[in-house]
Amino acid sequence: MHSTRLTAALAAAALSALILTGCAAGAGEAGAGSSAPSASTVTIDDNFGPIEVPVKPGRVVALDNTVFQTLSDWNIDLVAAPKGVMGTAWPKWVDNKKVLDIGDHREPDLEKIVEADPDLVIGGYRFGSYYDEIKKLAPNTIEINPRKDQDVISELKRQTDILGTIFDRKTDAAALTGALDTSIAEAKSAYDGTGTVLALIVSGGKIGYVAPVTGRSLGLLYPTLGLTPAIDQAAENTSHGDDLSPEAIAAANPDWIVVLDRDGSFGEDGYVPAKDVLENAEALKNVTAVQKSQVVYADPSFYLDEGIQSYTRLFSDLGSAFAAAK
Repeated sequence: MHSTRLTAALAAAALSALILTGCAAGAGEAGAGSSAPSASTVTIDDNFGPIEVPVKPGRVVALDNTVFQTLSDWNIDLVAAPKGVMGTAWPKWVDNKKVLDIGDHREPDLEKIVEADPDLVIGGYRFGSYYDEIKKLAPNTIEINPRKDQDVISELKRQTDILGTIFDRKTDAAALTGALDTSIAEAKSAYDGTGTVLALIVSGGKIGYVAPVTGRSLGLLYPTLGLTPAIDQAAENTSHGDDLSPEAIAAANPDWIVVLDRDGSFGEDGYVPAKDVLENAEALKNVTAVQKSQVVYADPSFYLDEGIQSYTRLFSDLGSAFAAAK
C-alpha cells in the first residue's frame, strides 16, 4: 500500500512538473516572439526575380568576388567558397580548412556546396554558366552580382542594399553606398575636365588597352567621371584588354594613366608589378603622365574583388590625385 501511494505521488509530481514546464516553455516562446524579428525570411529581387531568403542566414556559401569584402567586413562566416579565384585577398577563408573549397569557375567541385548544407548560396558572374546546375543542388541560391548591360555603379549599390537586407545590416549598407557616391562626386569635381586619361591592364608583363565605357573594370571611369580619353577606340578583348605597345602609349601622350595590375593578388612566382613594367619602358619616359607622376594604380586586390569598396577606394585615389595636380 505504501509503495502504491508513493508511486501515485511520484506520478502526480511528474505530471505537475510536465505541466509547469510546458507553461514555462509557452511563456518563453511568447516572450521570444515578442522581441524577435517579425519574420525569419525576406523577399528580395535577385537577377532572376523575387525570391524568399532567410534573414541572417547562419550557413552561407559565397561564389561572387564582388561580395567577399562586404561579407568579410561584416564578419559573415562562410561554410564554402571558391578558393581558386580568391588569391591572397581573403586568407581567413582561403587558409581555413573548415571552409570547404569549391575550386575555381573552370572546374568547380559543386558537390562541396551540397556537403556544406548552406542556408543561402550567393552565386556570381564567374560561376554564371553553372547557375542552373547549382540551383538544382541548392534551390536557396541567389545571384545579385552586377548584371550585364547595366550601370555597374548602380548595380553595386543595388547589390549592397540587398546584402544589407539579408544580413540585417541596412545601416552599414547605406554607409557603403554613401561612401561610393561621395568618392565619385569628389573625383568628378577635382578633375579639370580637359586632361586626357588612358586606362590600362597589365598582366604577365604585357600592357593591355582598356576601352572607354566597355573595357574591363576601368572602362566605366570615363562616363562616370566625364574623363577625356587619350585613346578613344573599341577593343576586341574587353575583358583583359587589347595589347598596347609603349610606343602607342607615347604617341597618345596621356596626361593621366590609370592602371589595373591584374596579377597583383595572385602571389605567383615571377610576378612583375605593373609599376615596374611601366617605369622600365624606355618609350614611356617622356609621356606627360609619367613625367608628372600622374599614374594612378588600383589596389592590387582590385581585379579579384571588383566590389563596392574597391571602386570607392579607386575613385577616392583619383580624386586626391586630380586635386593635388591643380
